[in-house]
Amino acid sequence: MTETPEPGAEPEAASPAPRRGRPGYDQATVLLRAIELFNKQGYDATSMGDLARELGFTKSAIYHHVPSKSHLLEEALDEALDELTVAVALAVEGGPATEGLSAYERLRTVLRRSVEVLVAHQPAVTLLLRVRGNSEPELAALRRRREIDARLTALVRAAVDEGALRADLPPDLVSRLLFGMVNSLVEWYRPDGEVDADLLADTITTLAFDGLRA
Repeated sequence: MTETPEPGAEPEAASPAPRRGRPGYDQATVLLRAIELFNKQGYDATSMGDLARELGFTKSAIYHHVPSKSHLLEEALDEALDELTVAVALAVEGGPATEGLSAYERLRTVLRRSVEVLVAHQPAVTLLLRVRGNSEPELAALRRRREIDARLTALVRAAVDEGALRADLPPDLVSRLLFGMVNSLVEWYRPDGEVDADLLADTITTLAFDGLRA
């Protein structure tokens, strides 16, 4: 028999209904899972249906989280480029963190910072290094990469003009090789491995500028 509540008594709160429907992913998680799938299958070969299955959504429900596949690609490439763009701008244009530093010191600083950015955003940087310009977001990312390369080349040239770097090597080639070494980390570096980010950044910077000679 159901008990009748006493007059004036507060009714008991109803137990919440079991949660049903699509999983509760935030935008950062949706983006990360999309990047992982793009890296695994290739962006062109990945459909919105693939993304929906990966996230446990129906194909229609995924559009409640993202408007399109190209929007996810654009966000992923921005993640890979934004912090590096800021680091290069600070190194080239100067700022509180680089005030009073020579071009050579700023070049060392931005090389080290580029390692830190890659480690922090390795899946997104991996995707960036694989794009070939087959879509507008990819073309925009490639333009941003060329701008970064040009600014880094100018910084190498400034360090040469100071007399801090040897002058018999083309600055654009030096820049490509320096930062190509950093980009190669996506092929083998694992955040859960034996080498932490600080040791990695220190080793690459030392190797690039001081060499292997004892």
